[in-house]
Amino acid sequence: NFYYAGFFSIPWNNTGTESVARTQTTLIKFPVKFHSSYTRDYDAVANYSLVSTGITNPAVVGQDFEVVDKNGAKLNATNGLYALTFPKAVTKIDTIYVKVLNSSIVGTRKIEIDLVQNTTEQYTVGTFSQAFKRFVEIK
Repeated sequence: NFYYAGFFSIPWNNTGTESVARTQTTLIKFPVKFHSSYTRDYDAVANYSLVSTGITNPAVVGQDFEVVDKNGAKLNATNGLYALTFPKAVTKIDTIYVKVLNSSIVGTRKIEIDLVQNTTEQYTVGTFSQAFKRFVEIK
């Protein structure tokens, strides 16, 4: 079975940037829509990663920000990937949360969040050519 996941926000392209102050205390939210036509007997997982390639002053996880759950608890990547789980592979909107850490490092820092394909024996969760990446800019 093949499913799609994409950032569910405007713009519906890969240029969306959330620009925040390093002192921001509210979580940054990136809604992700999982597209499915059926209910299955398994949970589908959409993966995402943090990308700093080509960014001059990349934001550093653990120093500038953390990837967290909706309650602000730190999430850890497995082999460089974070996961959003969609129970029973049902269409749903879930959210990637980022917490800014008020780093003392001077200057604007940036990181890219990319949805990436996840292939298992039961399914593949692919991405759209548009709306598969978002940026966080910390000032």
